[in-house]
Amino acid sequence: MTTEAEEAARIEAGRLLFARPCRFVYAAQKLEQLPEFTLPEVAFCGRSNVGKSSLINALTGQKALARVSITPGRTRQLNFFELGEEGSARLTLVDMPGYGYAAAGKAVKADWQGLMFDYLRGRPNLRRVILLLDARIETKDGDRAAMDLLGEAAVPFQIVLTKADDTKPASRLLKRQEEAAEIVRKRTAAHPKVITTSSEKGTGIPELRAELAELAQA
Repeated sequence: MTTEAEEAARIEAGRLLFARPCRFVYAAQKLEQLPEFTLPEVAFCGRSNVGKSSLINALTGQKALARVSITPGRTRQLNFFELGEEGSARLTLVDMPGYGYAAAGKAVKADWQGLMFDYLRGRPNLRRVILLLDARIETKDGDRAAMDLLGEAAVPFQIVLTKADDTKPASRLLKRQEEAAEIVRKRTAAHPKVITTSSEKGTGIPELRAELAELAQA
């Protein structure tokens, strides 16, 4: 268990890392289009409309870095963002295609799953997947399928609850946090710490930055 001073140092390291510039560098729709790996990578995964783009924008402090779409399921490729000055970047953030959107065609969903799995199992510099779960609703079958896929690919993942500011009453959020903690206890690939966030209010953003800073290149 970390002391208050150690936690404060972690938070500051996260703040300093994400005070650096972040820029879009690459997009891939097929396995053969993936860029060469040079930096540690952290991928963001979740159901369509769970708030992946909003969270990435909140982390980096850039309102339009990752495109926020009002149309769920719009992102159909892996988008790569480098964090740090050009030539001395320290971490790559990867926005993965959303899953579980009913209106997307079966062939498209199959392509997403195929690309995701190929990426997950073939990326040695992938340090962790941040699995986003909507704090307002229960865990869906698609979320569990994603966890199964992550386990099969032997990739560690960390659950991050999104949209906590829109979860009322408070008892509903507590119940959701307890549910997420129970999932973590049952999944060997899951990181033990669940982080609750709000891109609108900034809740949990410093804590998540601190987690990612520990995965960055020194």
